[in-house]
Amino acid sequence: MKYAAPVKAKTFLLKYAADLSTVLSQPGFEQASEELVTDILSGAASFAEDFLSPINRVGDLNPAYLDGDNVIASPGFKDAYKSFVEAGWLSLSASEDIGGAGLPSVVSVAVNEMIYASNMAFGLCPMLTSSAVKAIAAHASEDLKSTYLSKMVTGEWSGAMDLTEPQAGSDLGPVRTKAEPNPDGTYSISGQKIFITWGDHDCADNIIHLVLARLPDAPSGSKGISLFLCPKYIVNDDGTLGERNSFKAISLEHKIGIHGSPTCVMEFSGAKGWLVGEPNRGLACMFTMMNEARLFVGVQGVAIGERAYQGALAFSQDRVQGRVPNGNPGDAIIGHPDVRRMLIDSKVRLMGARAICMATAAAYDMTISSEDEDIRKSSHLREALLTPIAKSYSTDIGVDVTSTGVQIFGGMGYVEETGAAQHYRDSRIAPIYEGTNGIQAMDLVGRKIRRDGGEAMAQMIADLKSYAELSKSYENGITEALESGIENLETATRVILEADEMDVLAVASNYLELAGHVISGGLLIKAACKGLEANDPLAPQMMSLARYHAQVVLPESAAHLNFIKAGASTLFEFPVDSLADL
Repeated sequence: MKYAAPVKAKTFLLKYAADLSTVLSQPGFEQASEELVTDILSGAASFAEDFLSPINRVGDLNPAYLDGDNVIASPGFKDAYKSFVEAGWLSLSASEDIGGAGLPSVVSVAVNEMIYASNMAFGLCPMLTSSAVKAIAAHASEDLKSTYLSKMVTGEWSGAMDLTEPQAGSDLGPVRTKAEPNPDGTYSISGQKIFITWGDHDCADNIIHLVLARLPDAPSGSKGISLFLCPKYIVNDDGTLGERNSFKAISLEHKIGIHGSPTCVMEFSGAKGWLVGEPNRGLACMFTMMNEARLFVGVQGVAIGERAYQGALAFSQDRVQGRVPNGNPGDAIIGHPDVRRMLIDSKVRLMGARAICMATAAAYDMTISSEDEDIRKSSHLREALLTPIAKSYSTDIGVDVTSTGVQIFGGMGYVEETGAAQHYRDSRIAPIYEGTNGIQAMDLVGRKIRRDGGEAMAQMIADLKSYAELSKSYENGITEALESGIENLETATRVILEADEMDVLAVASNYLELAGHVISGGLLIKAACKGLEANDPLAPQMMSLARYHAQVVLPESAAHLNFIKAGASTLFEFPVDSLADL
């Protein structure tokens, strides 16, 4: 199935939901313009459609494989990666002082959605490289920066994140990989890491691993973990590549989906590594990498949902089954009300999730660029608040939409030839990696709501109320639905702030979903109203989508609020001994 990037939808949301013009007016982004962004989106769409989409199915059917000590990428991936690097797509939002284009992160979100939608397995490699670049730029020594960043920013060298071990997954406290000091100031890294995405491949000339390990005198638990940089090939003083380091992939996982992305078991056997940041502060350094990765995993959820939606839409326009009400013989199934329901519901929810991801990135851009200290502070709070929502809400929607896509295909969706099943399989990893969605919900209610007394959410709610006020000039029905949703969010936030820990954790996922419904609805309504103010010809269509959201999605917040009020008793009153059977 051919992928066509939804450039018009992205452009509309960038302008009116993510306030692109405000971002572009900040110091450091002066070289950019809305016209340049339009050109970039057009170019990225062409690259995704022409280079990456055609090999998406190839990667699913022909996974990467282990050949001796080396991993060989799926057919076509190496050439596509070379073209990706030459076109400079990886360096869009990297700062100019390390060789990047210095464009806002919100533009990178729009571009990378196209990369992931056209080929999610491929897109994971540059995603991890970009995140590794941020961690190195923020925490590494000047020598490490000068040695590695320029090649990584271009993508000539890729990056990998080595956290997980068989006994240390979401909880990294039990990490056992060891780091022994060497006389020359480097370290010998020994241990095994699992689930290492793009841990080895033949697309880039070098692969730079950021590895969590323990120093000999490190305290136990997460407070005793340090971060180390381990290149696949040692870099000589003149910048050329030297001998291969002492680690390798010893096996590849056989996964449900993203077959074109090699997921490696990595064995480190006295590999040479360099400390990044302070000793025993590895998790703090790694979170620089993980926070960006979590946003872009959310973007993956939108992307794979969009790809599945497009396939289902195309199929519904060709498939003939049954008599379409008020139609003619031979009319396609898109005329059936239930098929139309599934299509519009998928489209609306994807647009809402896309708006949340863009708003998260725009908040980051304002955090790093605004000259106003108060704006920087409030933007940082907004980014921190929205990141777990962007990751979880968007990836859950991605799974739901890919499942709906299979449903629209019917029996043809349950066979592999149509490709609908691949999108469903690919989507399922996104709610799991980079911190499961349950962990994101715990982060939201614990660190982002209770820790600051709800300040960040109060600011968000104030903005949502301004969107409701804006909508009064256009659609009263929509205004009422948004105001009701905001009231539900306010009430739920008070419950979270006042409840005990068990109750809070029991309802954390419901709170996150409630917040996602209300924030996405507010952003879509804001975008539609701003578009109407600007006489944008696409604004009536956006208002139609916002109306559907107000009628169908926003009211779901009330059901979540009921659960949140009930607390943990709803979950725990049923005896655990009877969970298997009455």
